[in-house]
Amino acid sequence: MKPLITLLFLLFSLVSAEAQKNYPPVFEGAVEHVYKTAGEVDLKMWGFLPEDWKAEDSRPAILFFFGGGWTAGSPAQFEPHARYLADRGMAAFVVDYRVASRHQTLAKDCVEDARDAMRFVRSQAGELGVDSDRIAAAGGSAGGHIAACLGVIAADPESKPAALALFNPACVLAPFKGKSPWPEDRHAELKERMGMEPEELSPIHHVTEAAPPCIIFHGTADDMVPFETAAQFAVEMKRKGVKCILHEYEGEPHGFFNAGRKPADGNQPALPQTLTQLDEFLAELGWLD
Repeated sequence: MKPLITLLFLLFSLVSAEAQKNYPPVFEGAVEHVYKTAGEVDLKMWGFLPEDWKAEDSRPAILFFFGGGWTAGSPAQFEPHARYLADRGMAAFVVDYRVASRHQTLAKDCVEDARDAMRFVRSQAGELGVDSDRIAAAGGSAGGHIAACLGVIAADPESKPAALALFNPACVLAPFKGKSPWPEDRHAELKERMGMEPEELSPIHHVTEAAPPCIIFHGTADDMVPFETAAQFAVEMKRKGVKCILHEYEGEPHGFFNAGRKPADGNQPALPQTLTQLDEFLAELGWLD
């Protein structure tokens, strides 16, 4: 196994091992959809809907992509977030996608699955009670990277979200303006893991004025995805005139936002705080009351 891939396994092992316990996931009360068949694999998403939901509704929606280094993980990671937003009136979906440990895939395949998930929800908006112009992409770590790719890397309009919510996302995968969070000798190894040149899947390299509004949550003590990369991405978004809010969580490590995680000394539990901030962001967009 190549050194960088080994490093990724080690770095994300704590996050992935916990999430992997809930795979395959089971969600009480959620509506299951097969959004894509890849080979012999049916890829699913689970919809959490408001109690008063009707098919003729036109509600804002959000798709959550789990983290795990493009290697492992489970959609169960974002079940609390999806249930919360469903209670607030949105249609919220947690999405499964192919990962290396289960499907021997590359990061580019993860991004393509996410595009197909977005296309599915938009194409089925009438049946799902969703407003096709108000669909957000969200995710943590590698899932945050995938969501960011949908928002800033050009593809067809059907796969582009109208807003982004990113939890300690990997947004800088190659040197940008002379700065890089990664040692130079890892570029070739990262290229192998991505399945293409890292710049092609590095969100910061593709930011334009057409990027959707974005909120980011990141801990300053993150030793897996350095906080400076989130700050750098936010600066680039703002430089292009795009609304981008970065919430800095002092002393918090990678995955601080997950349910059950103990906060750093002196801090409040992060899950309810991040949900409140996400709620406020969506309300500012006019998506929630």
